[in-house]
Parts: sequence; structure tokens; C-alpha cells
Amino acid sequence: MEDLNHALFLWLNAPGHPSTLVLAIATFFAEYAICALPVIIGFGWLRGNEHTRKVLLEATASGLAGLLINQIIGLVWQHPRPFMISLGHTLIPHAADSSFPSDHLTLLWAVAFSFLMHRSPRLVGMALASLGLPVAWARIYLGVHFPLDMVGAALVAWLSAWLAFREMRVFLPATYRLALSVHRVIFGKLIQIGWVRK
Repeated sequence: MEDLNHALFLWLNAPGHPSTLVLAIATFFAEYAICALPVIIGFGWLRGNEHTRKVLLEATASGLAGLLINQIIGLVWQHPRPFMISLGHTLIPHAADSSFPSDHLTLLWAVAFSFLMHRSPRLVGMALASLGLPVAWARIYLGVHFPLDMVGAALVAWLSAWLAFREMRVFLPATYRLALSVHRVIFGKLIQIGWVRK
């Protein structure tokens, strides 16, 4: 399996002198596409109704659960990144920590899969899930992840979304009340003038 992982990595990894345009596209997806999450969650919270806000909190819980699971996996099993074993080309800096699973992709897909479990934000979930594909390619292309790191991220993301959906009755009511109280304190003035929902 590791031989296949290495072979797929070398097939997808950047050449020694990549195109400037392809390098710029890969860097954007690898490092900045994840910024779509706080924008979507922040805008959805400020303008959404109660159902939307609860789905956003559930999706946030899914993302956090995914990152926690990744940390546990990393503590139990340290898997080196490609540059740690001098494999391929690395074109962006990264800490020499465990590569499996990809945190970027886990977070993105955990939120996307959480959205896909509900009817109303399903299109957003599909868009985020689709965004994960170039993110996965880019992080392999730039030399900081293996292909199987992305498979692991998909599995962890699905598990996290399922757990958040299954257990939402346990954590969501109290979390929603707390988040709404904080929201009303922070955005009180904007709520009064109608720019932000109550």
C-alpha cells in the first residue's frame, strides 16, 4: 500500500520546474481556498434564520471533531510527509509533522458533508465538497501530502459529519442558546438597524 501511495504521489507531484501559472493555481487552492469556510459560516450566521444557524453550528462541530480525530491519529501513528523522506518536490513550507490525514481537507469536507446531510444548504455542501478535489490535488502537487492522506481525510470527515448529525440533540440546543446570546451582545447595534438578523 505504501508503494502505491508513493507511486501515486510521484505521478501527481509537481515537476522540478513547474509552470508559474499552475504553481499559482495550486498555491491558491492549497493555502487559501479553505478561507471559504469562515466566509460562508460567518455570512450564513449573520443573515440566516434559526434553522440555518443550527446547521452552521452542527457543521462547525463536525469540522472541530474532524480536527480532533486527526490529532489523535497523529499521536497514535506518525506518518512522515513526502519531504521528510526526500520524496518528490516540495514547493511550499510546512511543519515536519504527521501527514495522515490532511487537516485542510478534513476540515473542508467535514463541513461540506455536514451540509449535505440537510436539505436547505445542500447546494453549498456540494460546492464545498467539489472544492475539496482541487485542494486535495494541490496539496499533493506542492509536495506536502500523499494521496492516501486525502482518502483518510474523506473517511474522518464523513465520520465527523455523521457523529455531529447523530448527536446534535445532545450539544446543539445549549450551544445555540450560548451562540445567540454572544451574537446579540456583539451585533446589537447592527441588529437594531436591520443589517444583521436578530
